[in-house]
Order: sequence, then structure tokens, then C-alpha cells
Amino acid sequence: MKCHNLLGQDPRWDEFVRTDSQGTFFHLLQWRDVLVRHFDHTPFYLYVEDGKSIVGVLPLFLVKSALFGRSLISIPLAVYGGIVAQSPDAEKLLLEEAKALAAKHGAGYVEFRGNPYRTQAAESAGEMQQSQIKQSDLYVTFIQEITGNDDDNFARVPRKQRRMIRQAEKYKLESRITADGLDAFYPVYAESVRNLGTPCYPKAYFKELQKSFGDDCRTLLVEHNGKTIAGVLTFFYKDQVLPYYSGSLRDSRQLAPNDFMYWRLMSFAAAQGCRIFDFGRSKKGTGAFDFKRHWGFEPQALPYLYYPIKARSIPDTSSLNPKLQWAIKLWQRLPLWLTMTLGPRIARHLP
Repeated sequence: MKCHNLLGQDPRWDEFVRTDSQGTFFHLLQWRDVLVRHFDHTPFYLYVEDGKSIVGVLPLFLVKSALFGRSLISIPLAVYGGIVAQSPDAEKLLLEEAKALAAKHGAGYVEFRGNPYRTQAAESAGEMQQSQIKQSDLYVTFIQEITGNDDDNFARVPRKQRRMIRQAEKYKLESRITADGLDAFYPVYAESVRNLGTPCYPKAYFKELQKSFGDDCRTLLVEHNGKTIAGVLTFFYKDQVLPYYSGSLRDSRQLAPNDFMYWRLMSFAAAQGCRIFDFGRSKKGTGAFDFKRHWGFEPQALPYLYYPIKARSIPDTSSLNPKLQWAIKLWQRLPLWLTMTLGPRIARHLP
């Protein structure tokens, strides 16, 4: 077996990712191409070859952040990442090459983001701990099976959330799924993340996602009296639906647009043949964490693993970092037009 760095295109990569049960949406080569075009990160797409077959992959990016220094991450802007390998030997080759790359390029650490579909997690964690790897348990993910029957799925939603959905329907909210709704979605998203104290990503990045993934990237918009009040940009992968970037207007909360939005998305995805609703990553102790639990989803551990190279400690890049609270509060008070201008420039430095 040999380890290589994929510089161009190779159909075997996506074929391996899609057929291996551990492969996630974020391991696809299209994700690499989108990030390369819109962020100043250097990709290293490592794969192990046994004969003519790929038996392991590890997508990495060298992130050079003015805020947090250099790091090698699998995978920035993604909630999942890390090694996908069919054997311990292939995994070891990928891990050793990642460590060598980090040292060569002056990275402080290598970050392996959690993967809820990973079947070798326990074994890998044990090997990594022996290698002095550090682990963060800040994040969890929420994944639940759905059926093709709306009545069954609705019955599994807790009573309080069902009431919120019915309430939204009484307000005559409407929804539509579109592959071309960014003009309506983006201002709502930008305002929502501003209110959370988080910089927004550039609109061009979302356009690139839709262009690259086609029907596997759609936007659900929620409208009230002809005005867009909520939306969620969503990925479709295998039999999974992954609501990813979302937002809603603060002054529309009494209309319950978020409950309505996710129910309509679940209903649409079920009709399209999706059988896994992946509500995604949340930090423990946050409003998003509570919201997803109220939908009847149980949190699933999503450990992030860090291998220190030069760094003595791993930088806390999350919004819960006490040292960042002053910046978050300041950002929340800025006018929307200013955060939409400055946000994309700052977001390039957030892994």
C-alpha cells in the first residue's frame, strides 16, 4: 500500500466515498473544489492505494488564520471529516502522512473532525490517544431515521413541536424548495448569523455550492404574505438530508417559521426517498442543541481529535470561548450592511 496526494480529479475518490459506509457528504471532491475557489486554504487530499484500488482517504486543508494561526484540518467549514479507511494499516499510513505534512508546513496541530458514520471510532481513538492526541467533546450531532409516510414522521415529533407546526400553518406560512433562491435566502441568513454574533460567508460561496452540487444542494424558503422570513440551504447525499446553513428573521419568531421550515423539509426529503434526517452539529448547552432535542432527536457524541505539532494547547475557536464574547457582543450591535461587507473577509480566518 502507498499513500498519495490527489492533485487533480480521480473518479475513484468519490466512488470510494459513496460506497464506503463511513464516507460523508463533506468527503466528496466537490467540497474540495468549492473551498479552493472561495477560501485561501491549501488542500491535501491523501489517499491510500492498494493495487489499483483506493482503500482509504483523508481530505485535509492547511488553514492560515490571522486569528488562530496555522492548522491542518479535516475538513474546514464542514461538521464532519477525518479518516475513512478500510483497514488499520491504511488508516495508519494516512495518519502518519498528515503528521508529516503538518510539521512540514508549520501547522500547530492536525484536527480530525468527528464522523458519526465511522465504524472504527473506538479502535482509532485508542490508537490516537497512544499518540498523544487530544480530544474535544464540545460537539454532538443529531441524526434520526424517517419513513416515507408523513403521518408516521409527524407522530414521532413531540407534541409541543407539533403544536408549533400547526400554529405556523394557521398563520398561512408557505414554503418552496428551489435551486435558485439565494437572493431571497442570503439576507435572512446574514441577519440571523449577525444576531448570533457570527460573521457570514460570502454569497458567492453559496452560489458555488449550488452550481457544484446541482440538485443535491437546494434551498427551502419560508414565506409569509409574500416575504421570505426563513430559509435553509440543504444538502442531499445518499439517503440523507442535511439542513446546513439556515436563518430566520427575529421579528417573525411568533410565527414559528423554524418549526414549520424543518417539518416541510422533512416531508419533502421523505417524499424524495431520504431515510436519514441529519440535523447536524451543535455545541452542548446552546439554543440549537435544545431546539433539536425538542424535536425528539437524541444527541450523538461527535468527538473532535487533535494531534499537537507545535501548539502547546489547542485554540478554542468556538463561539463559547470566553475570550471571544466581547467581539460577539460588538458584532451583534453592528448594522447588517456592515456585517455583510466585513463578514466574508473575517470568515476566511474561521476554520
